[in-house]
Amino acid sequence: MAGTEGTTQQLQNNSSGETQDSKKNGFLQSKVESKELSKEEKQKLRKEKKQQKKNKKDDKGLAKEEKAKKPVPVMDGQQAQQQKAPPTAPVATPEAPPSGEKSGKSKTELRAERRARQEADRMSKQGKKGDPIQLVYTAKTKAPLSEPQPVVKRLPEHIQADDPAVLKKLAKKLERQQIPLRSDYGSKVSLFSHLHQYSRKAPLTQQMSLPSTAIHPSIVRLGLQYSQGIIAGSNSRCIALLHAFKQVIRDYSTPRNEELSRDLVNKLKPYISFLNQCRPLSASMGNAIKYIKKEISNVSSNIKEEEAKTTLQNCIDKYIEEKIHLAAKAISKSAFEKISDGDVILVYGCSSLVNYILCDAYERGRKFRVIVVDSRPRLEGRETLRRLVRKGISCTYVLITAVSYMLPEVSKVFLGAHALLANGYVMSRVGASQIALVAKAYNVPVLVCCETYKFCERVQTDSFVSNELDDPDDLIVTRKGKTELQNWQDTASLRLLNLVYDVTPPDFVDLVITDLGMIPCTSVPVVLRVKNVDQ
Repeated sequence: MAGTEGTTQQLQNNSSGETQDSKKNGFLQSKVESKELSKEEKQKLRKEKKQQKKNKKDDKGLAKEEKAKKPVPVMDGQQAQQQKAPPTAPVATPEAPPSGEKSGKSKTELRAERRARQEADRMSKQGKKGDPIQLVYTAKTKAPLSEPQPVVKRLPEHIQADDPAVLKKLAKKLERQQIPLRSDYGSKVSLFSHLHQYSRKAPLTQQMSLPSTAIHPSIVRLGLQYSQGIIAGSNSRCIALLHAFKQVIRDYSTPRNEELSRDLVNKLKPYISFLNQCRPLSASMGNAIKYIKKEISNVSSNIKEEEAKTTLQNCIDKYIEEKIHLAAKAISKSAFEKISDGDVILVYGCSSLVNYILCDAYERGRKFRVIVVDSRPRLEGRETLRRLVRKGISCTYVLITAVSYMLPEVSKVFLGAHALLANGYVMSRVGASQIALVAKAYNVPVLVCCETYKFCERVQTDSFVSNELDDPDDLIVTRKGKTELQNWQDTASLRLLNLVYDVTPPDFVDLVITDLGMIPCTSVPVVLRVKNVDQ
């Protein structure tokens, strides 16, 4: 054996020596031939060598494509266990994409495809193993980056009146709460078809069986007053709501095997739905409801029922006193500094806060004149006129159509607010934005008076998406025994629009006077942030 191995090694050494000698001889021969060859022949040889190199590269590319096309074997559960691979580790598939695909796809797309293949291999392995933990893990895995998740923006249900699915869902919710669904009245302008439009002649109580065990009598009375327009204005509606909730808490008794903090919150839900059907809730009412629910949920289970009810009623009284009455005094104190003797102040509609400011300034010795601007169909400015004249303030009463003729003699404009939105826009009675616009054109400062409990986290830049439609029959006017729009519904091409609110951009507002001080509209998000921290 040793002899044969030695002979084979000698043969191999001889053959390798011969090959080396042949290469050297070929190289020497090529050198000699190159001296004898002409320039043309040398160029031909160079071209042939280049062509040979190209052919070699093409052969290598075809070999790589064939390797990539071969299917990658997927290991089943038994093979994976034999190889002791971790169950959650993805199987690496070293696939080399063709040269043509590299030029067509980016790196992110190739990574996404590789990730998808790995997830598919992992799913196939886990399906064969039947491991429930791994199946749950894969169900929670994120989608590839190449497929972004769609962002769904949902609007509140009260502004989707033209969606049958939303109406059906709302009807089911109200049916569970034993509250009827109030039907819309009349034909609406297509731009506002997503809003509800009710008639005062058809109150919600007509569809209810009385006495109703589901709704407290004080809530039923309050809902009727809302729908008939007897109680109007953000502050008045909020105070009336809080007093009604006080009555509900006073008459409440906790059922057996229930906690007051949970059962009372559930008890208030149908009441809120009933009031929202009578008239959509204002921003101030929404904030007050949040406060009451928070206070109810904070009630300890160790406290007796009567003591807890007394605590909640005191919290409601404290909210009314601090957020409305004391806030009005603080705003009046700040606004007094902005009123000078001889001023001509323009006000619009009926704002309880603006009326309180003007009466308080007059009692403190300021001498000024007021121009009350009013608009149809509510003519709320007449109530403002009565209150100011009763105090002895000199007033002028005009309609909104004449506001441009009165502004040259106006020194300041005072406006109330229904809500102050998070983007600085002021939501107020319809027509306020027109007055602010004209005042801006005449360089007259516009001051908005608003309590901080009316600050709302909603963002809005127009008066179309979220608003309120009042009874269209309010626009019908009888003059000299004639009613022009008496049978307006018989005309198919006629629509009546009775908007309640509009939105004023912050560019038209110079200052907002609040109970925290005088701030610009852009500081509303800061106030909301501070309020959230305090709560």
